[in-house]
Amino acid sequence: MRRTASPLSLALLGAGVFLLVLAPLLAWYVEPRAKRTPVDVDVTTVFTGTGSYFDTSRIKTVGNTKLTITRQVRGDVADSEKSGRAVWDVSTSVDTDATLPAADTHDSLQWTLERWVTDRRTNEPVHCCGEQPTFDGEAYLKFPFGVQKRSYRWWDNTLGSTVRLRFAGTRKIQGYEGYRFTGAVEPAKTGTRLVPGRLVGLPKRSQVLAEEWYANHGIELVVDRRTGRIVNAAIGPRKTLRAPGGKRDKVVLLDSRRLEFTPATQRAQVELASSDSDRLKLVGETLPMGGGGAGGLLAVAGAVLVARGREPRTAPPVITM
Repeated sequence: MRRTASPLSLALLGAGVFLLVLAPLLAWYVEPRAKRTPVDVDVTTVFTGTGSYFDTSRIKTVGNTKLTITRQVRGDVADSEKSGRAVWDVSTSVDTDATLPAADTHDSLQWTLERWVTDRRTNEPVHCCGEQPTFDGEAYLKFPFGVQKRSYRWWDNTLGSTVRLRFAGTRKIQGYEGYRFTGAVEPAKTGTRLVPGRLVGLPKRSQVLAEEWYANHGIELVVDRRTGRIVNAAIGPRKTLRAPGGKRDKVVLLDSRRLEFTPATQRAQVELASSDSDRLKLVGETLPMGGGGAGGLLAVAGAVLVARGREPRTAPPVITM
């Protein structure tokens, strides 16, 4: 007696095989290609805190003042697409309430404009495309995808070198948990500046090439594990002047024990990290696992039905005369 497979059994078998093929494809092909640093970014982060700064109008250091650091990161899409790298232009300004809002960034206490270029997959620095400054390390404005519980070399542009940040457990920011990394910078000479001698304790000299020194009381970064996005940052910068060859700070240019992301910046960073992380989890875990499980069940059900086939109707008896 001939047995035939029903359309339903073939459909189930086909759907199961399709899902079984799709599941590893999502995990091994699509998800790794989704882990790419975005190029069309336009993000502003704001740090606030209290500290001291050198008031040029009063020619002295003023303490217990609210300080604000504003950082704008904009991707150069044209250069990114041309080079295949992530090309980000970064503007950073340091202000007091007296210079905010700054109609001109040159009115700020300090203003820098940089261009960061990184490999979109590994987050490694790439020295091309008008990069300024030339930098090194593993972590900068973001960490690599798939952050691990280990130390990372974080680039400190004021220092002009990398700082070792150690894994220090987890911390929740606006209810969102991330990996916490901490570090500090011991006082280090970072350059020179021509100033009146009396500023650095040399009143008999009209101008001297004073030494610029930098330290950081503490660096704390909370990072999303999947995306490497920084959801909270806190720093404690200290910039001073010393007489040439001097051992002690003579002028405090900027000093704060802690400048941290504002709550609004934290919320914005958490929303971006959560959204990007959910997408990566969807294509890297949820869909492959769900698709693989469903595909296996459908394939087995379809195969059983195909093997059993469908019993044909019994033909009526033939009456012969």
